[in-house]
Amino acid sequence: MDGTYRFGIEEEYFLADAATRGTPAPDAARAFHVAANDRLPGSGREVLQSQVEVSTAPGTDFAEAHDRLRDLRSGLAAIGREHGLLVFASGTHPLAAWPEQRQSEGERYDRMVAEYGILATRNMVCALHVHVELPDPGRRADLMRRMVPYVPMFLALSVSSPFWEGRATGLAGYRMAAYREWPRSGLPDLMDGAADYEHYLQVMTQSGAIADASYLWWALRPSMHYPTLELRVCDSCVRVGDSVAIAALYRCVVRMLDRRDDIHARLTGASRAIASENFWRVQQHGVHASLIDEEARAMIPFAQSLETVLALVGEDAADFDCERELDAVRGIAARGTGADRQREIYRSGLQGGLDDNSALQGVVDWLASESVLRVDG
Repeated sequence: MDGTYRFGIEEEYFLADAATRGTPAPDAARAFHVAANDRLPGSGREVLQSQVEVSTAPGTDFAEAHDRLRDLRSGLAAIGREHGLLVFASGTHPLAAWPEQRQSEGERYDRMVAEYGILATRNMVCALHVHVELPDPGRRADLMRRMVPYVPMFLALSVSSPFWEGRATGLAGYRMAAYREWPRSGLPDLMDGAADYEHYLQVMTQSGAIADASYLWWALRPSMHYPTLELRVCDSCVRVGDSVAIAALYRCVVRMLDRRDDIHARLTGASRAIASENFWRVQQHGVHASLIDEEARAMIPFAQSLETVLALVGEDAADFDCERELDAVRGIAARGTGADRQREIYRSGLQGGLDDNSALQGVVDWLASESVLRVDG
């Protein structure tokens, strides 16, 4: 390990039938996954057949990560066309219904369905995960604790899940509401450093409550397989540029917290409860939310809150040469998120005389096109 704070990005996408824009037929989905496995290294399966995952190798170059994700998305879209499928990035699928879903093949997925039942087959959500390595992996539990107040900010920037099973949810980010069905999800508990976290993990695994640390599905967690702190709160972003911008901001915040032990040094249960309220506020409104500032005891517009964080990480952005990516973060706050655009397309369809289903088909078409074509962010 060194001090470069290497990062890696994982993205999950949905598959949709190109004709109905709904759940793909099982045979088409299986053929798609076989082809993707054979022809596209870096892609893999998820719990449901209607999902696919990709990942980048650990690195320090954001432009390289951008190009890799662009190529993976384009490659999957091409394979999808061969099998009558659309591939798109979004936190939830606007039209698919959970009873139609089929489990992917694999021992882990068999075990999850057996243990968690309906939760596994209802898991129609897709996420963006960002890993950042720390020079001292033993500090991950402490940084996870001190990162808690920033977690809602990352969700706000990524929200792209305003629809669920053919309905408008009234939320910009419904994905995390659906995912909270799972145990050990949402904001992590405030662990009192590495020893406390290891004690918790040992009790959970040795008692048989969980098999291993991968069954901690918090919005932020120390990775079991890598020396990284993994951000898991984000919706799958429609645009590649948004994914990379959020990854850049997260990498900068991790380094800032690692070098500044004074930031969020004395978080309390009240602090976590306030972060939880902010979490809810961004689920509702995304970047249009106002967030509670614990110290000021006031509501702060999201854009203002974001600028405070960007000022804190200025040194880190300069060292990582990612000022351009952080400007793109400002762009998300200014223009809106994938959820905002999905809602606009849906409303436009209804105003044009379409019924709900047809308007949502238009949303899926936009998602499939935007996920591949607007890779420049």
